[in-house]
Amino acid sequence: MSLIGETKPQGATGGDVIKDGTDASFMADVIEASKTQPVIVDFWATWCGPCRQLGPALERAVAAAKGAVKLVKIDIDKNPAYAGQLRVQSIPAVFAFDGGRPVDGFMGALPESQVKAFVDRLVKAGGAGGGSELDELLEMARESLEAGDLGGAAQAYAQVLQADPENLRALGGLAKLYLQGGDPERAREVLAMAPEGARDVDLDSVRAALALAEAAPSETAEFEQRLTADPNDHEARLELAKALAGTGRLDEAADHLLSIIERDREWNDEAARKQLLQVFEAAGPMSEVAKQGRRRLSAILFS
Repeated sequence: MSLIGETKPQGATGGDVIKDGTDASFMADVIEASKTQPVIVDFWATWCGPCRQLGPALERAVAAAKGAVKLVKIDIDKNPAYAGQLRVQSIPAVFAFDGGRPVDGFMGALPESQVKAFVDRLVKAGGAGGGSELDELLEMARESLEAGDLGGAAQAYAQVLQADPENLRALGGLAKLYLQGGDPERAREVLAMAPEGARDVDLDSVRAALALAEAAPSETAEFEQRLTADPNDHEARLELAKALAGTGRLDEAADHLLSIIERDREWNDEAARKQLLQVFEAAGPMSEVAKQGRRRLSAILFS
């Protein structure tokens, strides 16, 4: 159902430029579609007053872009899965996807001028005039980073940032690179270069990983010994999970946290579930740690 009904702006082409999305169509409508042009996702609900305020402004701005960007509207009451993966805690929540990943976003109903500026910025970043060249560099950097070629990735990210100093994908990738290279201070410096309130999957991942590292116990021997003596020592298991997560062993940390939830999901005001969500964010919403962990969590909660 359209948020603005009969007032849909002229030029909106319904199924082409502005459409209603679902969890089932998310991969096709958002992830795959954003590999050819930017896609904005508007998470909303029928009971949300600010959503009804923001929706028309978004539709008008997208329609004015004349096909350079698409808008997918998702009712979170009917489609909660991807809103959960992206950690949507309040609505309206808007995410911009480009190249198959979130690159920008905001929460709340912004004034129409700011909504238009948001759309214009996305069109400029993903449109003509060098966008494809930057996309190629970003893809090259990502492949280099995944292959462990930190030098090659750093060079590609630097080239992107020379052309676009506020490119969120490059800033997020560079922060991730420094963190993987064992230089958390440089990672923090890169995070500070991002515009206030900017959202990107790698920026969020690095922020979460740094927070996990800061909160991690330095030793694990005590907690391992306690668990050997008593597998139901949830406090020891939680502290061990924190230590593992702080050193990047996110899959092992998730296993321990899920074990606590399976034994007692309400323990300590759901401390294990809250820690698990932070682990998922550090790993990235599309990582195997997050995808497998969410499947296991759903199986536990709804069994």
